[in-house]
Amino acid sequence: MRVLFLGDLVGKPGLRALFVGLSPLVKETAAQLVAVNGENLAEGFGMTPGDMDKLFSMGVSVITSGNHIWQKDDIFPLLDSEKNLLRPANYPSGVPGHGTVVLEITGNKIGFLNLQGRERMGSSVDCPFRAAKKAVSRLREQTKCIIVDFHAEDVREKEALFHTLDGRVSAVLGTHTHVPTSDERILPGGTAVITDLGMCGPEDSVIGTKPELSIRRSLTQLPIRLEVHDAPAALQGVLLEIDSETGKALGIQRIRRVPEDS
Repeated sequence: MRVLFLGDLVGKPGLRALFVGLSPLVKETAAQLVAVNGENLAEGFGMTPGDMDKLFSMGVSVITSGNHIWQKDDIFPLLDSEKNLLRPANYPSGVPGHGTVVLEITGNKIGFLNLQGRERMGSSVDCPFRAAKKAVSRLREQTKCIIVDFHAEDVREKEALFHTLDGRVSAVLGTHTHVPTSDERILPGGTAVITDLGMCGPEDSVIGTKPELSIRRSLTQLPIRLEVHDAPAALQGVLLEIDSETGKALGIQRIRRVPEDS
């Protein structure tokens, strides 16, 4: 099976790029399913119900998220009711939503798991390693094909989870930094990994935001609110090829496209 997984969607520029570029990209890659991290869609922070509807209408099957998903509280009820909208599974019990889903592609089941890191993330979530082991064991009761979105800042933490889950899942894909890395590979156990997918957003920016605001923030050390930079955007992510019988990754290819008129 072939899965296209795109990095963090950043504001209106990211949404425009997806609207223009997703359909041609799906045709080019022969992707059978599209997943995207959507936590930065609402002006860079969070997601609204309308944002979610737009993604699903464009052909996205799974929306993952991270720490910013909590910044728009009108999405909270949908975290409970919409099975294909995920929040990190390692938040404490009692918060809205769920962190896993199992879908079917041409008769084959595939599971998705969303996790959040703890290092340099500014929030105290449950241990992602313990949560991963528990969730993966449950998912493997239904399928060996499992993709993990690990929304985390720290490279060491990401790579440690790669090796923790090698041979247990099809892929572990890092998100959060908005900067694509070139370390995509398949580990000895058959798990495809990459430290960060990058973003669907304006590349001529500071992680998708207006450069002048980040410069001012660094110079003054004041908590200046960042704003999405309105500029042409790129679609960044990976194309995964997975053996539907064994769940092992057969390939991982980095994707970067700048749609015209985005």
